[in-house]
Amino acid sequence: MKSVILAAAVTTLLGQVSNAAVATLGVTEIYNPPVQEKYTSGAVHMSIMNAKESTWARQKAAGAFNSSAYTPVISFTPCVNGKAGEYRCNNIDLYSFTPHELLGSQTGEGSSSWGWTSPDGREIIIVAQADGAAFAEVNPDGSVTYLGRLPKQSSNSIWREIRVYKSYAVIGSEASNHGIQIFDLRQLLTVDPAQPKTFALTDAALFKGLPTGRTHNVVVNEEKEYAVSVGASPRTDACKSGLIFIDLKDPANPTSPGCAPQDGYVHDAQCIVYRGPDAKYNGRDICYGYNEDTLTIYDVTDKTNTSVISRTTYTGASYTHQGWVLDPLNQEYLLLDDEYDEYDKVGPARDGYPVTYIWDIKSLEQPVVSGYYKSGQKSIDHNQYIHEGKAYQSNYAAGLRVLDVSSIPSDPTGNGVKEIGFFDVYPEDDASGGLIDFVGTWSSYSAFKSGYLAINTIERGLFIVKLQN
Repeated sequence: MKSVILAAAVTTLLGQVSNAAVATLGVTEIYNPPVQEKYTSGAVHMSIMNAKESTWARQKAAGAFNSSAYTPVISFTPCVNGKAGEYRCNNIDLYSFTPHELLGSQTGEGSSSWGWTSPDGREIIIVAQADGAAFAEVNPDGSVTYLGRLPKQSSNSIWREIRVYKSYAVIGSEASNHGIQIFDLRQLLTVDPAQPKTFALTDAALFKGLPTGRTHNVVVNEEKEYAVSVGASPRTDACKSGLIFIDLKDPANPTSPGCAPQDGYVHDAQCIVYRGPDAKYNGRDICYGYNEDTLTIYDVTDKTNTSVISRTTYTGASYTHQGWVLDPLNQEYLLLDDEYDEYDKVGPARDGYPVTYIWDIKSLEQPVVSGYYKSGQKSIDHNQYIHEGKAYQSNYAAGLRVLDVSSIPSDPTGNGVKEIGFFDVYPEDDASGGLIDFVGTWSSYSAFKSGYLAINTIERGLFIVKLQN
């Protein structure tokens, strides 16, 4: 066991952080911690899924998933005096809102989202819904044009995750017998917007190599031309619900070269070629795994002979959910979120204000928690992605929160991290000052050159917004 204080004493010698800067954090790292049966059995994950399904059943009974009840926004609505129409905001304007129903869904229940820019510059957002994936074009004025959808492969499931590999959408689901759909997005370029197209299942390739067809998430390493299924049930399979690699060199005929089962279930991951100060690993294919109670770093250069570089937990770990490297071209830091610490009232998030953990990963073998950032709005943090020095965080009922994280390399304590804008998609909790529940936004996409930000929400639909400054 190492405290941040002790770790700082070591890293100060390397010029990484100072004792004084981290001494007050009260965060403790544990390297290679004992395996906990409550995680390996899936009991913690199932309790979280049950809590979510209980919330969503209550929401359905109240009519919250009737997306036709929400008024579309078809024209620019600026954020003025903290409001854009009915939605709370700061420094973020609303350009359009499209309910799930108008994006072709019979069920709504939004989840993941990802974007693709065509060779001629058209910006396409892919919106995950319980009954499939919707495709919409983000127009120059911020309005959206619905182009069509790819239906579910088997049964409905709100857990539908999307990433993009080159010109292909990679779509996985927690539905049994679903597999991973690989859809050529160039098919959208000839769709007549006046006649949105529901594509046939045969219009997508299908990876059938999952144990039961289920995956909790999908990950893409475009540079190395592969995707990864993470959290594929059951945990008793040979791959242990770890990283299952999918070769995409021929997207029409995906195959699996192997898997990484060493640390069991992986909830989410980022797999990229390592470029950073740890010379031992430069050029290696690295996966940063968010493994329920640990940050687990893998060397997956040889897909038939993968290894764990390090496995580290931290004070307040309740459900290590997701994270992202600050700079893929200089991998010194990453941000990590824990989905259940606010709900469980543990660690620095015990007061219900989401915590973003800052990890110094200059040594992949001994990563260190150098600091953290606390949100000023009560909620649960879910997914975050980093683009050009900003973290775009989907914090359920608190909506999209945008952080300037460019100060972290010079001040890894997090003291310099600032929220520069937010857009709250869930006005139902405005009067209460925040809500610790699984409602509001699931994901966002922030990498369009136009600057438009897409927010997919569980109940309502798709918001297109943009930072004012």
